[in-house]
Amino acid sequence: MNIFDKYRKLIIEIVESNKKKLNIKNTDNYKGVTVETPPVKFNYDLSCNISLVLAKTNNLNPNTLAKELGNLFEKNLDGIEKIETLGPGFINIKLTNLSIQKIIQEIYRNKESYGSSQSNKNYNIEFVSANPTGPLHVGHCRGAIYGDVLSNLLKFNGNNVVKEYYINDYGNQIINFTKSVFFRIREIKYKENFPKSENLYPGEYVIIIAEKIIDSFAKNKFDKFEENYDFLSKQSLVYAMELIKDDLNKLGVKHDNFFSEKDLIERNLISKTIETLKGKKLVEEGFLQPPKGEENKNWKKIKRLIFKSSLFGDDNDRALKKDDNTWTYFANDIAYHSDKVSRKYDHLINVLGADHTGYIKRISSAVQALSDGKTKLTCKVSQLVKLYKNGKPFKMSKRSGDFISVNDLLNEVDKDSIRFMMLNRSNDVELDFDFDKVLEKSKENPVFYVQYCHARIKSLLRTIKYKPHKFRKIKSQEKEFNKYQRQIIRKILDWPKIVKTSSKKYEPHRIPFYLYELSTIFHSYWSKGNDDESYRFIKNGKISSENIIVIINLLLIVLKNGMAILNVSLPEKM
Repeated sequence: MNIFDKYRKLIIEIVESNKKKLNIKNTDNYKGVTVETPPVKFNYDLSCNISLVLAKTNNLNPNTLAKELGNLFEKNLDGIEKIETLGPGFINIKLTNLSIQKIIQEIYRNKESYGSSQSNKNYNIEFVSANPTGPLHVGHCRGAIYGDVLSNLLKFNGNNVVKEYYINDYGNQIINFTKSVFFRIREIKYKENFPKSENLYPGEYVIIIAEKIIDSFAKNKFDKFEENYDFLSKQSLVYAMELIKDDLNKLGVKHDNFFSEKDLIERNLISKTIETLKGKKLVEEGFLQPPKGEENKNWKKIKRLIFKSSLFGDDNDRALKKDDNTWTYFANDIAYHSDKVSRKYDHLINVLGADHTGYIKRISSAVQALSDGKTKLTCKVSQLVKLYKNGKPFKMSKRSGDFISVNDLLNEVDKDSIRFMMLNRSNDVELDFDFDKVLEKSKENPVFYVQYCHARIKSLLRTIKYKPHKFRKIKSQEKEFNKYQRQIIRKILDWPKIVKTSSKKYEPHRIPFYLYELSTIFHSYWSKGNDDESYRFIKNGKISSENIIVIINLLLIVLKNGMAILNVSLPEKM
């Protein structure tokens, strides 16, 4: 239930019925008309800008039009206590207490689904997709949480979502990774020195994998690399993915599908996909222009297989084969997305690392070509994470190699704090992860403040021994909600709009922002009781007002739904 959408529709219907009287000819389908929550100082429930929008398109005075519309709304909108027009033409609406009560009863009825718009689309969200040659680092952590929470958000909004991980288990990096495991096995089993080479992976995780293989296959002598390659490659990838999945699990992230690049190669999907594009006359033998900044004299003009990606918005056409006539990484990726397209999703979402920004146009062009524009691809970039402690860049011990792993981070901070704080800013801007703030038990720590809001409510309910099997109905004779209660209710009514906007724009960071603001309003109301006895929640061991029960039940509904989307716990005590 979104009251902003509801009242926008009602307002437009009233205007439509009175266009002639109002001298309105051009509505432009009411584009730009919004119904929002006005600033707290106005003490109103709704604010509409329709007079501003229509005055501009019909050359009318917005204040005069606002007053005319206000009179119409007072006569034709049910449940209105009063209407006020404010310059330059905003119309503020206050609902009656009875209207608010009816809305609250509907929220009670919906409970777990309150805020959902039930859009029922099919999504594939690919995220993390880190090379299996090493553990997840802090950058992967942010992308993992963004992708996971976005998936939860879209599911909550009634969509079907498949969370996918693309395993890069083919190519030279896998050969070098397998070599690294082999030499670690030789080091552990036969005390041989691990070779110094830029192509090898020296991290501690390789030792862990080597030990697992030795334990599982103790009889194997591991004499020669070539003879053991197929077996070692397979087992190394199995254990490497186990480590990655374990890290993801610790973060509360679980994928639905793992797609193997090796499987893609073995099924000959690349050649099949290229043939499909040839049939559409989108692949040809030709010459590429030299990259920007590349001296022409240094550029080798070689005839090669080219995808005409420039026809679909890319800056240049793209090579499908390398100089040695092997497929490019892009060709592999086209084939992978061809498989995605064949699975008939309404939307594809790729969550990319900060270093993949330049890749967006070319893969978007491929999806357009493969689906004939029917499948929508959205790429979201997770920018870098910077760690701080005591106001300075913080460098933890790097037990996994030359980077800070997810495990390193989890040894310092709990899962709930990491998930909440990784969404503390929009995904497309760099994030400062402040350890001091995360570990604080104060308003400065957003996740603590939200969790403390829930714990406070649960403590209150324990004090008054309130254990309802269902939410109690509001008594119609109950006195009107006070200004602080009304403020909380207005924020509660914002929840469906937050969900809708977050889902539409793929911006899950709006959820923790909203929950923090909601919790701040509650804590402020709670604190008022310290100075003014009339605002105390408990008097003589009993709840001071039935309205308080109403408010905290509303809070529990939204806190539960919001934190479930974030997959962050709500402790009973703190």
